[in-house]
Amino acid sequence: MSTRIRRGRFVAASALAGLVSGLVFLAVAELVALVVAREASPILAVGSFVIDIVPQPLKEFAIETFGEADKIALLVGLGIAVAVASAVAGILELVRPPLGVVALGIAGVLSTAAIVTRAGVTPLAFAPPVLGAIGGAVILVLLSRRLRAWRNGAVAPTESEVETDAETQVDADTTPAPRNLDRRRFFALAAIAGASALIVGITARAVSVATSSVEAVRKALRLPAPKSTVMVPAGAEFDIPGLTPLFTPPEDFYRVDTALTVPTIDPNTWRLVVDGMVDQRIELSFDDLVNMGLDEYSITLTCVSNEVGGNLVGNAKWLGVPVRDILRMAGPQSGADMVLSRSVDGFTASTPLTSLTDDGLDAILAVGMNGEPLPLERGFPVRMIVPGLYGYVSATKWLSELKVTTFAQDEAYWTPRGYSAEAPIKFSSRVDTPKIGAPVAAGRIPIAGVAWAQAVGIERVEVQIDDGDWQSATLSEAVNDTTWVQWMVEWDATPGTHYVAVRAVNKNGDLQIEERAPIAPNGSSGWQRSLITVT
Repeated sequence: MSTRIRRGRFVAASALAGLVSGLVFLAVAELVALVVAREASPILAVGSFVIDIVPQPLKEFAIETFGEADKIALLVGLGIAVAVASAVAGILELVRPPLGVVALGIAGVLSTAAIVTRAGVTPLAFAPPVLGAIGGAVILVLLSRRLRAWRNGAVAPTESEVETDAETQVDADTTPAPRNLDRRRFFALAAIAGASALIVGITARAVSVATSSVEAVRKALRLPAPKSTVMVPAGAEFDIPGLTPLFTPPEDFYRVDTALTVPTIDPNTWRLVVDGMVDQRIELSFDDLVNMGLDEYSITLTCVSNEVGGNLVGNAKWLGVPVRDILRMAGPQSGADMVLSRSVDGFTASTPLTSLTDDGLDAILAVGMNGEPLPLERGFPVRMIVPGLYGYVSATKWLSELKVTTFAQDEAYWTPRGYSAEAPIKFSSRVDTPKIGAPVAAGRIPIAGVAWAQAVGIERVEVQIDDGDWQSATLSEAVNDTTWVQWMVEWDATPGTHYVAVRAVNKNGDLQIEERAPIAPNGSSGWQRSLITVT
């Protein structure tokens, strides 16, 4: 065997040693986290850290490219990065010991830093990454020693290579050579350590998820009947195939947040703290909140990441309590102009105090969605909803704190990342059907979609086909001014390619902004123009 082939074989084996040590690192960390600090999973902590520091353009690219699968894409990317880094550490340990161990130590330090700087960590949160790094380093050293012994034995001539005696040759064929023994020892340890790490790591993560899951609690939870319900007028929803329903099913509702994994919070232990510039700090339990009495509200939510014509907008019936009633209990002090809402995962949103105390605007703490307790990924057990404001400044999920403060004193999660501190929703309209890229048959067909102007309301929607005149669409009966409306026009479609444009006018008489604007810093704008092919 040539020297180059031998060298490549040992480099590959050292990469395998690094991969196994990386698995041991993660497995030990997951096992320790299961026992002492379940929030201290290194891979999840690093993933959350990446979400925090990723530049705004990359964040928008991820949402546009992967949609709600952006968290999965991030985890896959992190997994690949960990595998590559582990393999490099293994190679370093073979050629320049102890650089591989040093690399694992650095990984442990970085993981620890990512964990202990997260919100709500426990005192022992440092233990999983530290012990994981130690476990990975021990395995890497042991594997590297066996690999070097195998390599040294392969380089030095064995007795069978220098003896020509037939009897000696027979002995060499029937007795394992030292290099074969070292090779077997290396692969045996790698197999045992790798298989054990996979079993322990996967089991620990599965047990952690299973035992910390509150889905069973959520399903068993029975919310009291609301004091008032949403009255849906006749004609509020058109029966048109392809048109977005008036109320979005929870499973179809958009999800954009900073949580790498969905927080699991037991409503029995949940607490809301209201502090800051208040006369009295208060703390409410879930029962305290629910016992204040629930009302039902129909409110359309919009994400600032929604492009013109995008689907990051949804409508639902929410069960909740007005935020103003809760703030009244604490007594906001003079000079305060903002409420900083905080999630259990560390996310914060800056909401104008006036938007939360206005008697004419139903900003709520929601506990239910479409007649059921909030789904876990929608913010269970409690989230905030404020009509007319983009979600990043108002719709905090997994709510834990309301801090009454000022815009001058505090800033929220997205403000230093290129977004405005205050962000009223830019009203807009969208074509749902016909869909772009789906040819339709010639003849009389409906063009339909939705339009929204939360807290103001939609006065009319206008549609233009090719270069024709703008024509008014038929609107559905509005549920209220905080809920989107459906619209439609009948069109005698002729064969060929056509452009369809849509725009809205709100109840203040304002025309939807025609000029295109990007998502940052405070939401996109522009008229949607769709290309429709008629066959």
